[in-house]
Amino acid sequence: MRIKKTTLSRDKKEGRKRWKRKEDKKRVVVSNLPFEGWSHKENPNRHHRGNQIKTSKYTVLSFVPKNIFEQLHRFANLYFVGIAILNFIPVVNAFQPEVSMIPICVILAVTAIKDAWEDLRRYKSDKVINNRECLIYSRKEQTYVQKCWKDVRVGDFIQMKCNEIVPADILLLFSSDPSGICHLETASLDGETNLKQRRVVKGFSQQEVQFEPELFHNTIVCEKPNNHLNKFKGYMEHPDQTRTGFGCESLLLRGCTIRNTEMAVGIVIYAGHETKAMLNNSGPRYKRSKIERRMNIDIFFCIGILILMCLIGAVGHSIWSGTFEEHPPFDVPDADGSFLPSALGGFYMFLTMIILLQVLIPISLYVSIELVKLGQVFFLSNDLDLYDEETDLSIQCRALNITEDLGQIQYIFSDKTGTLTENKMVFRRCTIMGSEYSHQENGMRAPKGSIPLSKRKYPALLRNKEIKDILLALLEAVWHFHKLLPISLWSSLSQIRAVPITYKLSFVYKG
Repeated sequence: MRIKKTTLSRDKKEGRKRWKRKEDKKRVVVSNLPFEGWSHKENPNRHHRGNQIKTSKYTVLSFVPKNIFEQLHRFANLYFVGIAILNFIPVVNAFQPEVSMIPICVILAVTAIKDAWEDLRRYKSDKVINNRECLIYSRKEQTYVQKCWKDVRVGDFIQMKCNEIVPADILLLFSSDPSGICHLETASLDGETNLKQRRVVKGFSQQEVQFEPELFHNTIVCEKPNNHLNKFKGYMEHPDQTRTGFGCESLLLRGCTIRNTEMAVGIVIYAGHETKAMLNNSGPRYKRSKIERRMNIDIFFCIGILILMCLIGAVGHSIWSGTFEEHPPFDVPDADGSFLPSALGGFYMFLTMIILLQVLIPISLYVSIELVKLGQVFFLSNDLDLYDEETDLSIQCRALNITEDLGQIQYIFSDKTGTLTENKMVFRRCTIMGSEYSHQENGMRAPKGSIPLSKRKYPALLRNKEIKDILLALLEAVWHFHKLLPISLWSSLSQIRAVPITYKLSFVYKG
């Protein structure tokens, strides 16, 4: 009986541990509305991180030690610092110690200023992103109010409109589309310009009226934050203990843009550095160009040659000093009147030779390289040929340490030409019933004899049923291959309404 009781107690303990490990892999999210106005400690979502982000790697206190540590990864800097320290030893110094400190201090200072400027830009970028505005539902105001992104918390209800950027990882609960679909552009995450479809969680898609956040009393259980962009699963537990599952098709990721959807509403699941976009961002690191990595290897060999030369000089000095029957006049004794042993004198000569032959690695070359990098960044930023008039933006050099790598491409892996060129389809002309119709602005290259599409031509075209069917079939074909969006698609082609290309053609057909 005792054996059975012991076995049962062990099984219970192991079962509790397994259950606890399983619960640790889950995240529970509830609405923040019932706890609005309460203290932070009483909110069940208090353990989740806020939405404020920080991509800068330095602070005022950590800048000097952290930056010096990163710069000492360069062998040349480590070598020059060692030479400067040797000059402070009275027995082996060959120059004034203060003078030997000037070149290495100049190099470290120029690089530090460059790194500080780069990190300051990251800080300003973080400040702009954190102060972006979005609409958060307030129970006190009974409506959506504008707040900054940094004020978003897990459990808040966010309302987004067309062309707005998603401020956090949000579970989609409402879409203005009757079918519960929200179109998302994920170009900032994966570079794909084609729109992705996200669906409202089951049970919320058949909403004929506006979504009411105060009526949301469900509990959301999902997985812990991870960096898998296409992996997400969980379930929603209703007050009647029933559950509704959902996946990545209902998750709006931070940084994506709402497209072709008038309005979407969702609840925040992950915020700030717990979002999938930020978890995929490894953060700023000290980047090294190919030239710098190659120079580290070359300097390593140069230091080896220098040590060999100094070793030969020290051994030769010891042998030459041994040829004297008496101590030569340049061999000065110490205060006690005793002379240094030949072995110790050879070691001191070895260190002195290192200082004398330090020009084998030119420190002025590194000062020139840092100044050339700053000049290159300045000319890149002010180059008119690299200025985009449409976005009113010039080229931005985000990593100042690798400017010399610009244009040095060894391998190109591409799955399509759109990766290397602007993946943009422009409507120029179409042929209907043997007649060519060209767009007035885009059809500049159209052959002579083509009929330009204009508002006056559309009614005449649509009166002909055969032409109308062909035109609608053409629009459907273009929709399949590009960004045309069928707002409502029924069984008949005559009920298609397409945008935005038809908007460019001043043609919107509403069945």
